[in-house]
Amino acid sequence: MTFTLTGGIIIAIGGLGPGLAIGMIGAKAVEAIGRNPEASGKIMVNMLIAMAFAEAIAIYSLILAFTK
Repeated sequence: MTFTLTGGIIIAIGGLGPGLAIGMIGAKAVEAIGRNPEASGKIMVNMLIAMAFAEAIAIYSLILAFTK
């Protein structure tokens, strides 16, 4: 199996974006829970859904990098 430069670029950009997004999602969720602890149940559910969508983008770029 050979890897090309384009596959490396795809996985680098495809991992950087979702990585930053997941970090920002987590930081904002912790900040929101700190401001309103009673709403932690709703915040955690929405946070996990948003993180799953961001992680799906990283998986798509991994699949695309392997097909190149």
